[in-house]
Order: sequence, then structure tokens, then C-alpha cells
Amino acid sequence: MPYRCLYSPIKIGAMEVPNRFVVPPMGNNFANSDGSWSDQSRAYYEARAAGGFGLITIEATVVHRGAKGGPLKPCLYSDDSIPSLRSVVDACHRHGAKVSVQLQNAGPEGNAKNAGAPLQAASPIPAACGRDVPEEVPTRKVYELVQGYGDAAERALRAGVDAVEVHMAHGYLVSSFISPRTNKRVDEFGGSFENRMRFPRLILEEIRRRVGDRVAVLCRINAADEEPGGIDVNDACVIARYLEECGADALHVSRAVHLRDEFMWAPTSVHAGFNADLVAKIKGCISIPVISVGRFTDPYLPELLIEQGKCDLVAFGRQSLADPEMPRKYAEGREEDTMPCIACLQGCVANMYAGKPLCCLVNPVLGREVEGLPKAEKAKKVYVIGGGVAGMCAAFTAKRRGHDVTLFEATDKLGGNMRLAAYPPGKGDITGMIRSYIVKCEKAGVNIKMNTKVTAQMLKEDTPDAVILATGSETLVLPFIKGIHNPDIVYGVDCLEGTRPVGHKVLVVGGGMVGAETADFLAEQGHEVSVIEMRDAIGPDVIHEHRIFLMEAFEKYGIEQITSAAVSEIFSDGVSYKNAADKSDETIYEARGFDTVVLSMGFSSRYTHRDGQNVVYDFADELKDIVPEVHVVGDAVRARRALDATKEAYDVALKL
Repeated sequence: MPYRCLYSPIKIGAMEVPNRFVVPPMGNNFANSDGSWSDQSRAYYEARAAGGFGLITIEATVVHRGAKGGPLKPCLYSDDSIPSLRSVVDACHRHGAKVSVQLQNAGPEGNAKNAGAPLQAASPIPAACGRDVPEEVPTRKVYELVQGYGDAAERALRAGVDAVEVHMAHGYLVSSFISPRTNKRVDEFGGSFENRMRFPRLILEEIRRRVGDRVAVLCRINAADEEPGGIDVNDACVIARYLEECGADALHVSRAVHLRDEFMWAPTSVHAGFNADLVAKIKGCISIPVISVGRFTDPYLPELLIEQGKCDLVAFGRQSLADPEMPRKYAEGREEDTMPCIACLQGCVANMYAGKPLCCLVNPVLGREVEGLPKAEKAKKVYVIGGGVAGMCAAFTAKRRGHDVTLFEATDKLGGNMRLAAYPPGKGDITGMIRSYIVKCEKAGVNIKMNTKVTAQMLKEDTPDAVILATGSETLVLPFIKGIHNPDIVYGVDCLEGTRPVGHKVLVVGGGMVGAETADFLAEQGHEVSVIEMRDAIGPDVIHEHRIFLMEAFEKYGIEQITSAAVSEIFSDGVSYKNAADKSDETIYEARGFDTVVLSMGFSSRYTHRDGQNVVYDFADELKDIVPEVHVVGDAVRARRALDATKEAYDVALKL
């Protein structure tokens, strides 16, 4: 498929962007604590410019002292930050990319502790339960804040940027003035549409007064707040037209406030382009370019949207984290080399909120671009045992460093338990990630041996220099539960893969992420499903944005939830259990009458066996007497997140 639209240049104000691929502003926590950009920041942005993205938008940059939302946010309220910003801009320019910097005051979505000052907003309405109540910005102060945006834009110009983007979305300061849901003022900045838009209008006028046409001026707006009383897409159309009349050169259209994060960083259940119709409606109301965003992972739909006139550029946010070289790979016809984002949210959103540097499950290089991939001082014979994502990541990384690598997989399929994680509804994108890992191994020249179980005797005979144990995990079986070895019980993994049939009425034992997704999988097929869980809620370990859609599925399919239930015995047709919330309750309860009981309580390491907290057998310990170098990664250490597995695999491959 040709991509004539995506790879064509476009003018935004005085700036000409070489193509339509945009890196949107994403908080990454790579900045220095003093508000300057670090070497890590520079390497991160340069990698995406080198990868072919035409417009690089630097993350939300603080424009006012006392408005810093996190400890590692870049700032432009001082001239001190200009040299470091210039280094980022120059690095991106070397690869032909244009650079925009987003100007932001987090307002009610900020952090008073980090900022060292009270939060401010249009009105004293907290962003969410438990958040600080912001101070209402005094009328006089609003005009001072306008000045701050102009100061920051001028500093950005001195640093050599091609554009600035004013953040007017997601409930941040400017958004709190625009939306009637959060603006309850009665001065000249409240009430009517024109009054609520006065603050953004003054900001645009001030920026234009300070920088003229030397930089393009963009605005990021919401297509809808997705909360009652907030702006909807019709309001957004009017806002877009007004901002165009105020001199905006382009609009970057996003969606929602943080109370509805599922529309800001959509999880796996949400398809690409979920904002496209809203963006198209706004595009139809204005003549300036529009950037669309919405979980795009490949160029197919973006090309179509641009061709149809529904947008002009497309932002590939988390996809640019997963694969900074995506535009160049597609331009060169190397589509199969692309690593897709699977919207897991494990290392990006979670770390952003925690104030930690971003990382990525599918791309462990994220945030470590400055390190490069050094060649091995000495080529070693490396055996990787286990063909899950940890094993494959370790294998192709070690091979690229110059080692002789053989990967052993005991079954006839690569991917491990991550492959099975793709089976529940909305998780299909995971297969793309696994396929990409397979391609990386094949193209790197990893020797892959399937259906091969590695033994200690084999290693004695082959004498590898190093072994990476990435054997993964298996179904957790708690021996203190009576009847748990009943052959009638179906393991969740067998259920997902279709190796064992299940009846119509099913009880899933275990309501964590694995059990809950297995229940969703079965319910979608028409099974009558119940889930029993020891904790007081189903899916407590599921990331918030994922859980929203998972619980919607539970409601849709009428999945019964039995919580605070400590299973004591498993029968062929159900279980007995005690009240886990009240230890004084000695009553034995039963849930019976099921056609099939599915065990899905999580996973445990395949080759590390414990009696309580004591390790009674460890395959790695056995290997240490045979192989000079033994490393254990991922679930072979302990069943955890896939994010931990790929990070550990990459780290080990660098140590070889």
C-alpha cells in the first residue's frame, strides 16, 4: 500500500513539515530536576527524528514558576533552560525533523508539593477525589499568566524551535477556563463563551506579539471533555473556529479530562482511530491543519484519514515509544520489522504518574537511547532456554552484540504465556508484538531450536559460555487447597488455547487479571460464567484503564462475581469456601452445580519450586555447576509483569 499522503510535506504557518508523522507531547520524566533537558532527553527525541518522524513535539513544558507538576518536568520559565533545549532542537534538526515544544501550566491537575505553591485553576474545583482544591486565579493574576506564556514562547524561539503548542486540553489550566464544567467565574473570564475563551485568546495574541511569524503556533484542544457539563464535539467545533480566528496555525485534537483517562491513553480494547470521527467533524469547520491522535500503531488508517480530508497529520504517541523508527521502516518497505505498541500501559502511563522515567514492555531501549548497543568485547556461545518474550528479547539483543546465540523452546510455538495473553477479548494486538520479536530473532541470525527441552546433561556436552534461563511460568497450584489436583479441573491456559473443552456453565477460580480475562473470554463465547476471588473485588491488579472495559464486559455478559471468598476445596462441579473478609465466620459456603471448574489463580516460576517461602529446587542452581555464566530472567525468577521480563532480558544481554 502506498502512503502518498503520509510522506508528503505540509505547511503549518511558516513551518514546512517534511511528512505527516507526528510525535505528540508525552511526559517522559527524562528531564533534570532543575527543569533543563538532559542528555537522555536529547537522545530520546533524536532517536525519533532519526526514525523518520516529521514533527517532534517536546513534552509538556512548564511555563510558570510554581506550576511544576512533577520533579522531572522540563521548564521554560527561566533562561537557564534555553541551552539544553537548543541541544534537543539541534539534534532533531540534524535529521530533518521540525520541532515544536508544548507550553503548559498543569493547573488543577498539577502537584502542589512538587510545584512548591498552591494549585491554581479557573475556579476552586478539584480535579478528582483526593486531589488538592485549587485556588481560583485572581483576575489580575490571569493577565500575569498570559505574560508567562509569551516569555516561554520567546525562550523557545531563542532555542531554535519551529513551533510552540499551547496546551488547552485535558483539564489543565487553560482547559479549566474554556470548559463550563470547571469555569464558574463571574469576572471577564467567566460566563459567556467569549469570556471563557478570553484567556486562550490573550495567550495567542501575546505569543504572536513576542515571536511574530518566526514560529508556528499550535493549540491542543479537546474534541470532548467526556464529562457531563463539559464541552462536547459541537462546542469543540466552535472553539476550533474561534482559535483559528485568533491566529492559531494548526490544532492538535485530543480528548477527555483525566477523570476519563481511557479516552486519553486508550488500552488494548480500544481500536485505532477512536477519535477520528470527532476530529473529522472539527476539521470540517476550519481551514488550518489538524493533527489527529488516537492509538494509531500503523500507517494504514492514518493514510486513509488524510486522503479523505478528515485530518492533515497524525500523532503516533505510544507507538513512537514502542518503535521510534516506524516511519522509516514503512518508507523502506520493512513493515514486518515494526514493533507495535500493545497499549499495555505498564511502563509508560504508570511511570509517568509515578514520576519515574518512562520505559516500555515491547521496547526496553526506551529511555536508554543514550547508551547505545555496545559490541561484545568477546563473542560467547550463549544458550537461551525459553522462547517467551524474555527469551527472545535476550536472544536477539545478545546476537546483535556479536554473540553466538541459540534459543531453545520446549514446545512448537514461540511466545510463551504472552502468546496466550492475546486470546482474551481486546488483546489481539499482543500477537503482533510476539511476531515482531520472532522476526527480530530470525533477522539477527539467532539459531532457534523448537520442541527441544534442555537438560543438564545436554549443557555438559555442549559447554556453552553462558545460559540465560527464561523458562517462564506455569499455572499456580496451591497444594493446601483440597481437591486442586482433580483431573476434571481445567487450567485457564488450556481453556484459552482450546486444548481442553469446557461446559456451558463455568466457574473460574481466581479473579485477578488472568482469571478475570479468562472469564471474559468464555463469556464472549456464550458460556454462563461465575468468578470466585479471595480479595474483595475482581481484577484489583488490573490497570485502571483496562479494568474499566473489563468490568463493562462483566456487566454486559452478566458474569457472576463471588468475592472475599477463600477457596478451601475444589470439586468437579464447584468449590467450597470461607468468608475471607471475616475470619471469625467459620461457615463453609459452597458454589456448586457447574459443568466445568477452570483454575486461573495466576502463575508461578516453572523451574523454581518453593515450600512456603523456602526454595526446594532451583534449576538455575543446578546449572551453575555446569555453565560458567548463568542468568535468570522474567517469570523464571518469579511470576510478574511482562515489562519486568523484557527489561531483565535486555539488561542481561548487555552484561554478556
